[in-house]
Amino acid sequence: MGKKKTFVLYPWLGVGHLIPMVELAKHLLRHGLSVVVAVADPPDTEAVSAAAVARLAAANPDISFRLLPSPASHDTLRLANPALRELLRSLPAVDALLLDMFCVDELDVAAELGVPAYFFFTSAAGDLACFLNLPYLYPTLPSFKDMGKALVHCPGMPPIRALDMVISMQDKESDHTKLRLYQFERIPEARGVLVNSFDWLEPRALKALEDGVCVPGRPTPRVFCIGPLVNDGRAGVTHHECLAWLDAQPERSVVFLCFGSRGVFSAAQLQEIARGLESSGHRFLWVVRSPPEEQGRFPEPDLERLLPAGFLERTRGRGMVAKNWVPQAEVVRHEAVGAFVTHCGWNSVLEAIMAGLPMICWPLYGEQGMNKVFMLEEMKIAVELQGYEELVKAEEVEAKVKMVMETEEGKILRERLALVREKALEATKEGGSSEMAFDEFLKDLEWSTGSCGNGECH
Repeated sequence: MGKKKTFVLYPWLGVGHLIPMVELAKHLLRHGLSVVVAVADPPDTEAVSAAAVARLAAANPDISFRLLPSPASHDTLRLANPALRELLRSLPAVDALLLDMFCVDELDVAAELGVPAYFFFTSAAGDLACFLNLPYLYPTLPSFKDMGKALVHCPGMPPIRALDMVISMQDKESDHTKLRLYQFERIPEARGVLVNSFDWLEPRALKALEDGVCVPGRPTPRVFCIGPLVNDGRAGVTHHECLAWLDAQPERSVVFLCFGSRGVFSAAQLQEIARGLESSGHRFLWVVRSPPEEQGRFPEPDLERLLPAGFLERTRGRGMVAKNWVPQAEVVRHEAVGAFVTHCGWNSVLEAIMAGLPMICWPLYGEQGMNKVFMLEEMKIAVELQGYEELVKAEEVEAKVKMVMETEEGKILRERLALVREKALEATKEGGSSEMAFDEFLKDLEWSTGSCGNGECH
């Protein structure tokens, strides 16, 4: 078969971007390819810590991880380009550079060295269709924050309320929005985009991408849906107390509430959630963090103080409140779990799909409001909590939990998830759409300009 191809993977800062890249690395290894994950390592606690890399490296000994020293700056990744260039030159051969969607300045390094560059897009294909279109659409609109519930129309997507558009882009005059538009405008410069989704789940968005209507007047890069790539929760390295607790609960009886690595709520909102869970009468596993204003002072939440008086005592036995973290991939696949209250981060959505688990949407940041719209209207795999833009009331938490766990509507949702899970498994089997897309990506690579070795590129 010739020599092993070598891929360098380059994630954006933050563990939420690193983990999907590691899943992609594992996928490449399964196909007999060689992988190096390069991680920019600025001296700053907000970025991916060396500790997180060390943990992932220990769990994945076949993947080579390289920390690239880089300055702490709002421009950290661009300033890490010299270190990335040196790494690429130092390797015997590099067949492709696989970049996180925000790593657009690294296209310049790839072009300089003659290395084919592709993006790995870790969210829904619907988000990709929208992001590619925003540099053309947004200049014609007011700021999303001024549009409120008015609808935004992008090709290949259902209409989305402006307040559900990307949270960090609500103000079109902000530096952050301008940076994002610059990044989205450069994505088409890549040879292609690998998307962590599957064809059956998002036909409308994929047709718009294929038809080239998202990027007017420019070629759209080829899109390869190769997902779902998710942690299968079978590594068996965690022995969290919640897993033993779940083992003792009846099948499909527990509502799981977990909101990603950045999901925090005000003290008032925590009280409403607690009251809603208590009055629902259902079993629950709830991951709680300190409110935003207490994060620095109290890394461990004080549950007795934050939750209603007597709540923990009254719900003992049927409820468990975990502080800060649980092994989500293992929890969503546990047979005791019957519903998932989620922030709609795409990783979490895919994990739930692979577990056939109905979702209750509570978007918090990033593109999660957009994901919620796709989940409700296009995929039909979830219901939403009303009021998440400000305060979700206890009655609403109770009503939605009961709807999913007790009613005919919940039964239909579970049947739908069983079908979606089956289609996801089909896509990732040999001969499935995602495996065929991956083969197409490798063929596309064969047409590219060759490898870069020791600084000699051809």
